[in-house]
Amino acid sequence: MSSNVKKILIVGVIALVLFFLISKPTQSADAVHNVLGWLKDGAEAIVTFFKSLFS
Repeated sequence: MSSNVKKILIVGVIALVLFFLISKPTQSADAVHNVLGWLKDGAEAIVTFFKSLFS
């Protein structure tokens, strides 16, 4: 991919994120909260796996 296409895609994604943050802040906050919850659950599952592996 050329650098111009990458720049256009990055600017487009940033513009889309800003649009949703400005137009629907509550739903955007809920989405971020859900994603962080998934990441936390995944990290806890990995830690549990390694604890049980080496116990």
